[in-house]
Amino acid sequence: MVGWSIADYLRTELVIDALEMASLRRWPVGTILHLDRGTQYTFWLFGTRLRQAGLMGSMGKVACAYDNSMMESFGGSMQIELLDRRIWSTRAVLANAMFEWIEAFYNPVRRHSALGYTSPVEFESLHNSADPAA
Repeated sequence: MVGWSIADYLRTELVIDALEMASLRRWPVGTILHLDRGTQYTFWLFGTRLRQAGLMGSMGKVACAYDNSMMESFGGSMQIELLDRRIWSTRAVLANAMFEWIEAFYNPVRRHSALGYTSPVEFESLHNSADPAA
């Protein structure tokens, strides 16, 4: 998970915040960002910011979770491992817990079968250190 944001609404600004966070943390030019068909992704402002960041958008079929299975898996894991474990007193407390779960556990520690049972940080490190000529 490279870019993320939290708010009490689901609007284009929310996904733009996450997109900008991802752009600041990585150089994403040429990356394909797979999206669902939510209006927050189809609004012209999001498409403009996507192109400004050097990203390509991709959308699958309506009501098909398979084309977005990695994000569906992430959401399910967060729901079970963090969100459903307690009642959150404030949005700030929840945001801090989400930050800690993503940045201190999910990315650096949690192993993923789709990544050869490595963590996302370890997988990215192995991928980025590979010989580009290979």
